[in-house]
Amino acid sequence: MFRVLKYLFLVGVLMALPCRLCAQDLEYKMEVGGALGGSFYLGDANYTALFQDMSLVGGAVARYNFNPRMAVKGNLAVAGISGSNKDSEYHIPGDTQIDFSRTIYDLGAQFEYNFFPYGGGGGYKRLHRFTPYVFMGMGFTFAPKPVDNVFTVNFPIGAGVKYKIGNRLNLGCELSFRFSMSDKLDVSSATTPTLDDPLGIKSSGMKNKDTYSFFALFLTYDIMPKYRKCNN
Repeated sequence: MFRVLKYLFLVGVLMALPCRLCAQDLEYKMEVGGALGGSFYLGDANYTALFQDMSLVGGAVARYNFNPRMAVKGNLAVAGISGSNKDSEYHIPGDTQIDFSRTIYDLGAQFEYNFFPYGGGGGYKRLHRFTPYVFMGMGFTFAPKPVDNVFTVNFPIGAGVKYKIGNRLNLGCELSFRFSMSDKLDVSSATTPTLDDPLGIKSSGMKNKDTYSFFALFLTYDIMPKYRKCNN
């Protein structure tokens, strides 16, 4: 009887071992977390100087992973943007100095492509704990008063890197440029002239529109495991 129980115990251990190894190598469908970093503006007061007049940006991030290469990310962010034509080569008629500062809210979604198959590493899929990635998408920008409420569409593009620092923790950094369809994000004063069409030249499409950028760190936590058979 003792010998039978011993064999049954050994069989049970051998059957449980692959499943235990499998459970340690689970993949997850989603990530949720937050982001924090800096924001800056490109427009009539600053055409080319990156990271000028940096303000703070923070928000929430959620990512759905289709597979180790592709994902869709959603974000809700609050950021400040500011600028001045004081040190700019761009001169408004009359050489009037204009400064602005306002808060914007950004809600959007982006498609991401990882250069390496991203995951916990190991296994037959040969996943990488580190990967650079690129993304593009569409979003909405809301900038409340002090002058006029501005609600517009934006088109974000960017690149970043991410690293799996734990079984379910992901740390990353990304830079994005968000091209808006409005030329009124840099208006926060009712004084004249303003940075809203200061030369009186009308434009269409994406020309002469305001852009803002986020340079942020994010930390996310994996949820919704993909349950699978141990022999997968």
